[in-house]
Amino acid sequence: MTTTISPSIVAIVPAAGVGSRMKANKPKQYLTIGQQTVLEHTVLKLLAHPQVSKVVVAITQGDPYFPELSIAQHPDVVRVDGGKERADSVLSGLQYVEQQQLSEWVMVHDAARPCVREEDLNTLIEVSQAHAVGGILASPVRDTMKRANGGQNIDHTVEREALWHALTPQMFRTTQLTHSLSAALAAGAIITDEASALEWAGLQPALVQGSADNIKITQPEDLALAEFYLERNKG
Repeated sequence: MTTTISPSIVAIVPAAGVGSRMKANKPKQYLTIGQQTVLEHTVLKLLAHPQVSKVVVAITQGDPYFPELSIAQHPDVVRVDGGKERADSVLSGLQYVEQQQLSEWVMVHDAARPCVREEDLNTLIEVSQAHAVGGILASPVRDTMKRANGGQNIDHTVEREALWHALTPQMFRTTQLTHSLSAALAAGAIITDEASALEWAGLQPALVQGSADNIKITQPEDLALAEFYLERNKG
């Protein structure tokens, strides 16, 4: 009986943002939860997955915080220069992966999402590798959605039946994502996540339902919530 070994995957973590909404004295990825920074939790969570061979972290040039972290010396963590926008940082990571011929597949994950579950990564990998394009973790919209007008009043209610919150990781073939993202940026397209670059190219990534506790730390109160989820999901 022959055992099929799934190919390794490289994770790209754009971490060049300043996190201004946190109102903190340092970027949000360097705030601490327990004994580790948010970025360390995120990177180590990805590296713990048996199919993730390396994590490429895109950091602002001159960033004084990253070199002080334990993960800066990790043999499977690679630092590349980040860009002005998230998409620029992701492209920097993709170019490194392509140049080094590290993997056919990449998954891009937000630095500020330390609570992603291993079982969700498993499902994302399985669905993406069987799909023509790839896929993203996402969560169905549960709340009633309102469209505002210019006066911050309700214009109308938006039908939520087919609406999803886009989460990360988002997983695609390295070459396809690199080409789509490069072309979209060159054309001046607004790229808010990796899937939107592929959508711009006329492709339709899969929606893979993930856990709603895969939160993105954005506001100060999110730190305590992330700490609760990390503690609850240990093991």
